Amino acid sequence: MYRLTRLQNGLTVATAEMPHMASISLGVWVGVGGRHETAGLNGASHFIEHMLFKGTATRSAREISQAVEGIGGNSNAFTGEENTCFYAKARHDRLPDLLDVLMDMFCNSRFERTEIDKERDVIKEELAMVLDEPDQRVQELLNETIWPDHPLGRPLTGTEKSLDGLGRAALLKYLRAHYVAGNTLIVGAGRLGHGQLLKAVAPYARRLGQGRRPAFLPANGAQTAPTFKLHTRDTAQTQIALGFRACSRHDDRRFALRLLNVMLGENTSSRLFQVIREDHGLAYSIHSSTALLDDTGLLAVSAGLDTGKLPQSLRLIMRELKNFTEQPPGGAELRRARDYRIGQLDLSLENTENQMMWIGEQLLGYGKVFSPAEVKQKLAEVTAGQIRAVARECFRPERMSLAVVSPLKSGETLKKLLRF
Repeated sequence: MYRLTRLQNGLTVATAEMPHMASISLGVWVGVGGRHETAGLNGASHFIEHMLFKGTATRSAREISQAVEGIGGNSNAFTGEENTCFYAKARHDRLPDLLDVLMDMFCNSRFERTEIDKERDVIKEELAMVLDEPDQRVQELLNETIWPDHPLGRPLTGTEKSLDGLGRAALLKYLRAHYVAGNTLIVGAGRLGHGQLLKAVAPYARRLGQGRRPAFLPANGAQTAPTFKLHTRDTAQTQIALGFRACSRHDDRRFALRLLNVMLGENTSSRLFQVIREDHGLAYSIHSSTALLDDTGLLAVSAGLDTGKLPQSLRLIMRELKNFTEQPPGGAELRRARDYRIGQLDLSLENTENQMMWIGEQLLGYGKVFSPAEVKQKLAEVTAGQIRAVARECFRPERMSLAVVSPLKSGETLKKLLRF
């Protein structure tokens, strides 16, 4: 059962009551992320995420960890393109303890200059780790290729140059502008009551200024032809990420897109896994994924391949994409994809942490919480013809981008393969 209350200052409190569970998960969500940053502030959202764990007026960084882990819980955070979330999980009777730690971090973090300097070096190491991992580097390269000169094309961690420009004053200004009641959710899931969480939140809510959700630069830049980017590097494998601009999360075609992705490459019974790995032995890892944002979306195919087998692999991938545009899937394949997607949804929502994530993502993404039953019904209504239609809309040359991390010195041969 989902319940929602918007307080007078704009702060939203939401719950999923799961009385049969032993645990609770609490999340503090802020509607700000990488796409809200200017080039000079690139990485600010992620930097602030780190700094909220570095000490408050009453707790050191170690004491923040001990306050959660010392009661048998755990805590973490993440920064996305449009949202940031700080969350913790523990036994249900530890609600006051978890909330106090999260709100202390949220309201009272000190942002000491020495800690900022240390954490800047930590984030640079995180950035270096991503750059050293070809399968992660190729994803960032794909974003740069699809959304050039746009916040969505920049790394969430920032760059060495942008990180060096993020000092205490810039971080605090960004924090005060965006970490406000009107842009914040407090979400609880598990063995708790809505009234119980509301009462617990009340003393902290008064500390937050009202504010509002920030605007962002629309992702409406025109693409008229396939785009390609090669990063030459001495690696044992070639990593590819083939991406297609897709619909936004507000488009009803997203349900057909989700099922298309399942059939294409989301699991081991998908077409790409069976063709590329099982039938031809060309790759150990190949998969597809979707990302749905407020005004755009992405469907991406990623794989690690022997460099000599790259042309053959790309031809086979393009063939499978073309097949979706020419022939609607059969009834049995559609039924399996739908049952998989619904089954995965049911399994994930057995977990208090995933329930908390479900509420936070939906409230910030749609302004309301869709019930799982509503989503299942939408998936059940998708037809084979709708899947072919969304494939025809998505798998077009002017929506396609390819990023490659490889020992190859030139990508001219690969560019010729980017056609249907």
